[in-house]
Amino acid sequence: MTTEVRVPTLGESVTEATVATWFKKPGDSVMADEMLCELETDKVTVEVPSPVAGKLADIVAPEGETVGVDALLANIAEAGEAGAETVEERPSAKKEEAAAPAPAANASDSVDVMVPTLGESVSEATVSTWFKKVGDKVEADEMLCELETDKVSVEVPAPAAGVLTEIVANEGDTVEANAKLGAISSSGGAAFEAPAPEGQTQYDRPEAGNAGPQRDIEDAPSAKKAMAEKGISRDAVTGTGRDGRVMKEDVAKAGSAAAPKPAAPAARAPVSADDENREERVKMTRLRQTIAKRLKDAQNNAAMLTTYNEVDMSGVMELRSTYKDEFEKKHGVRLGFMSFFTKACSHALKEVPEVNAEIDGTDIVYKNFVHMGIAAGTPTGLVVPVIRDVDAMSFAEIEKAIAEKGKRARDGKLSMAEMQGGTFTISNGGVYGSLMSSPILNPPQSGILGMHKIQERPVVVNGEIVIRPMMYLALSYDHRIVDGKGAVTFLVRVKEALEDPRRLLMDL
Repeated sequence: MTTEVRVPTLGESVTEATVATWFKKPGDSVMADEMLCELETDKVTVEVPSPVAGKLADIVAPEGETVGVDALLANIAEAGEAGAETVEERPSAKKEEAAAPAPAANASDSVDVMVPTLGESVSEATVSTWFKKVGDKVEADEMLCELETDKVSVEVPAPAAGVLTEIVANEGDTVEANAKLGAISSSGGAAFEAPAPEGQTQYDRPEAGNAGPQRDIEDAPSAKKAMAEKGISRDAVTGTGRDGRVMKEDVAKAGSAAAPKPAAPAARAPVSADDENREERVKMTRLRQTIAKRLKDAQNNAAMLTTYNEVDMSGVMELRSTYKDEFEKKHGVRLGFMSFFTKACSHALKEVPEVNAEIDGTDIVYKNFVHMGIAAGTPTGLVVPVIRDVDAMSFAEIEKAIAEKGKRARDGKLSMAEMQGGTFTISNGGVYGSLMSSPILNPPQSGILGMHKIQERPVVVNGEIVIRPMMYLALSYDHRIVDGKGAVTFLVRVKEALEDPRRLLMDL
């Protein structure tokens, strides 16, 4: 009886992948859940585990081949079918069976650490950081590790107090929702010792970093791939993982010390050896990869155009200065500029609804509500939390929502639901000192307003030159839906509302 190995679900909107590396060859024995091969998509690298124990009968999709979701990759002859033949071909099998350690007395006290729910439409994450190592004591709810999805970071707390006895998913590994990350001995693990890898006894287990001939340790699949790509021998790498397991970062260290340096990729400009020694190569985070893809998709798919105007901020600044103390005392939140811009855009969107619409195939979907995206910078990249039904909110409600969403964004606590469903976006580059820029659309939205730095400039008012606090406004829009007249009208309405904030109170 054979078991098929098929391409797993690759993620939302991802339909195909390339077979990057096979870690096994036909005839090799495999254990259940042992990594067989690695697939690469345009977003992530996906490891494919063995569904059963047995022998790899054949490989249907070789390295370099493009495969679709659920395509057949290989077949495995199950261990039960191989019977004595499998054992005969692996003389160490009997030894492994005899040497297999007996279950620990406190095995029933072991608590699995699992990947938490990642959010709607998110099926996998990357283990970015472990805060604990095997053998460390942990408290209940203490942070064990951090996972990174293509949108948010997720912290994984300890489900119980005890000792971390096992780490299954190492830093850099890709894990699926509800996959096992590690295990905790809730009894305290007084006599804890990291178990030897299957096929080893405690007597022939090498010391960490030992790459001698007696080693029988399965290196991280990502490390194997990196060694193959860099042409680095396993003996040239010192493993820092458990029992000397080689991790991806170990290969990077060995590669930086090796000579000669590998040739630069053809796409890069030539660099001298001295310059290359001073470079640092860091893999893009999943969030940064997603940001890059979405921004490029927006440029490729939309007929994007930007129109500009400027606004005299004197009226808003005067009103804010007059009422900010009383406002904060009553509502418990500061009165900022964002609530004025949010209100002004909500009013303008009602007059020019095509800026609040989106294209769906050959249809235009008009939104009779405003879910405002407020772009926020975080240490890991730009995210856009959404404030729902902002057109029905008061100034105080808007300020509270912006403050709360901004804090959650900086702390990496935003859920997927909080960043979905926006109909229009405001981006404030002025907080970083930007004087003028052209914001990029946030698909499938058709409009985004760019705010900029408030700067005193000479302007002509009633025939006289005066100094006023001015801000440039930029509206980027999808010209497939929004005509130039509509875009200019929208920006003029925003300008009018901000220069005379009383219009907002009068709903004009």
